[in-house]
Amino acid sequence: MRIRDDYRSLTGQEKAAILMLSLGEDQAAKIFTHMDDEEILEVSQTIASLGKVSPNVVEKLFVEFVEQMSSTNALVGSQDSTERLLVKAGLAGDKVEQIMEEIRGPAGRTMWEKLGNVNEEILASFLQKEYPQTVAVVLSKINTDHAARVLALLPDGFSLEVIHRMLRMEAVQKEILEEVEKTLRKEFMSNLAKTARRDSHELVADIFNNMDRSVESKFMEELEKSSPESAEKIRSLMFTFEDLGGLDPVSVQTLIRAVDKEKLPISLKGATESMRELFFSNMSERAAKIMKEDMAAMGPIRLKDVEEAQQFIVNVAKDLEARGEIVISGGSEEDEMIY
Repeated sequence: MRIRDDYRSLTGQEKAAILMLSLGEDQAAKIFTHMDDEEILEVSQTIASLGKVSPNVVEKLFVEFVEQMSSTNALVGSQDSTERLLVKAGLAGDKVEQIMEEIRGPAGRTMWEKLGNVNEEILASFLQKEYPQTVAVVLSKINTDHAARVLALLPDGFSLEVIHRMLRMEAVQKEILEEVEKTLRKEFMSNLAKTARRDSHELVADIFNNMDRSVESKFMEELEKSSPESAEKIRSLMFTFEDLGGLDPVSVQTLIRAVDKEKLPISLKGATESMRELFFSNMSERAAKIMKEDMAAMGPIRLKDVEEAQQFIVNVAKDLEARGEIVISGGSEEDEMIY
């Protein structure tokens, strides 16, 4: 099998294919959900015919990707640059705003496809303020599995009323559908799009957080040489397992209850003594004793497994913070806790 070792000869499709393979199956699957059928087919065909790619080519591709995402001097297509281009093209202000809201909103060609890509908690939070009939129409138009998750998050009495409306609902008139779409676009999608803007450094920091530690360190070293300011900003935005050391006792206890009980001992196996003590001191004496015994019985653990478990704990912590269940201190005076 031919080995691809000439980075300069790669096409854009081949670069995309290599990047998808490098990210791993889970991350690649998430990216595929944001592509249309033609794009998925195109990338899939390229992956299938790619052959073996040398590590040197993969490294150069990631370095180029990081530099383009982080350097203000690089040519990067972004929402801001798109908006500036539309304005310079002479489009009216309201037309530009309408186009940008569509771009910033969730993926999908129709309103119902877009709703299918909105997190169920966000969608449920909005719908519970609407009329039951409106909610019934929305849930009847999106995928049933997504509708089930949204319905489960609605208040009990309200969700029952929505179910009754769905049972009594016949074919929805075109005018009603258009009115519901108009409401969703005006009151929900536009607000969702405004909160979806994201700094490129934050994006790269999140990507780095999900990389193997050795790979992430290599890219950070390269970035520190080529763009030290971007490297410093990305480093400040990254959140690691060690940063959990800033959690208060109540937050640690909440995190312990939320995490996979098989992941925690693996993550602590490669943690510092102070991090272990932070978790053990917030467990019951019996639970801490059992976990220490489990860790001792594990024997040697691969570094990769430890890093994956630690990243899993970090992701759980981020989700808990997003829901307001724990507070992650950033080390600034504003984040300092007063007891």
